[in-house]
Amino acid sequence: MSKDPLFQPLQLGGLTLPNRIVMPPMTRSRASQPGDEANDLMAAYYAQRAGAGLIVSEGTYIAPLGKGYAWTPGIHTPAQVAGWRKVTAAVHAAGGRIFAQLWHVGRLSHTSLLGGRQPVSSSPIQAQGVNVFIAGEDGSTPGFVQASVPRALTVEEIGEIVAQYRAAARNAMAAGFDGVELHGANGYLVNQFIDSGANTRTDQYGGALKNRLRFLGEVAQALIDGTGDASRVGIRLAPLTTLNGCVDDDPETTYLGAAELLGRLGVGYLHIAEADWDDAPLMPVAFKQRLREAFPGALIYAGKYTAERAREAVAAGWADLIAFGRPFVANPDLPERLRIGAPLALHQRDTLFGGGARGLTDYPTLAQAAA
Repeated sequence: MSKDPLFQPLQLGGLTLPNRIVMPPMTRSRASQPGDEANDLMAAYYAQRAGAGLIVSEGTYIAPLGKGYAWTPGIHTPAQVAGWRKVTAAVHAAGGRIFAQLWHVGRLSHTSLLGGRQPVSSSPIQAQGVNVFIAGEDGSTPGFVQASVPRALTVEEIGEIVAQYRAAARNAMAAGFDGVELHGANGYLVNQFIDSGANTRTDQYGGALKNRLRFLGEVAQALIDGTGDASRVGIRLAPLTTLNGCVDDDPETTYLGAAELLGRLGVGYLHIAEADWDDAPLMPVAFKQRLREAFPGALIYAGKYTAERAREAVAAGWADLIAFGRPFVANPDLPERLRIGAPLALHQRDTLFGGGARGLTDYPTLAQAAA
């Protein structure tokens, strides 16, 4: 019997991943209030899923102005670091490996989440038609509202945010994470600099591709400095999607350029987010092969992969690991289910954001369901 591509080990710097299955970042909005701190419930949730080759935490905001959704965790206060230490200890005790996804949402926020302050971005362009999750005026009734109008960052402020990323990486290592992933996808702050349609700057951070990639490169270097090891740094990108209002005029050229830049810096992996909505076009294999040629590190792909498509991708060589998002919500033992071909449970949509244990830690494993 041939070896299963999904269950071959992979060396990622100093980490040995026992399989090619990744639990990607998924916002669940269950941080403790006040303070947006990771907690025991979150520790149990991640530990249940420690069978993944690698877990990437939900987006974790690096500074107060980086927050874009209610009840999401941060990693910029001592209490937040202590909360995450509970999570990493639980995952490691269960035999897992976990990276922190570091997040600054930029313009994808609302003044109510920022103490009345205006969101920031590369440029003063509102993400029209893009909604963000807020707690509501009474602080407890959640809902989605149009993202607020942002203001453009000054060059000095850009430098301050780069420093915040560096500090967040240091905090992540102090909290016991095995590494960090930069959220550079889905229309968030880094993406707002990269994509030409979201960046109208005329200084060293706008215009030519080299300038639009400058912030990405500076942040990636800050994360390398903060972790002390480039192999402990991953970058999430969404090359050919137009999520949350970010559009680029020539995305293949732009993101191959980004991959080459990140390859020169030596980061451990790129995490490529493909379109995952119904009837979404597939990312061309030819582009994936060009990414493989441009980037020497590991490549993770995410986007409604089935077990069959995942095995084909890894066997073909253009992917090293495959991330399964929604399946990991409802299947804490997802790797085992994929290994034996067991049916997958479906997640409850109404429990994805906010709440307690229901829809978070109460999904049974196969063994529990059979008991």
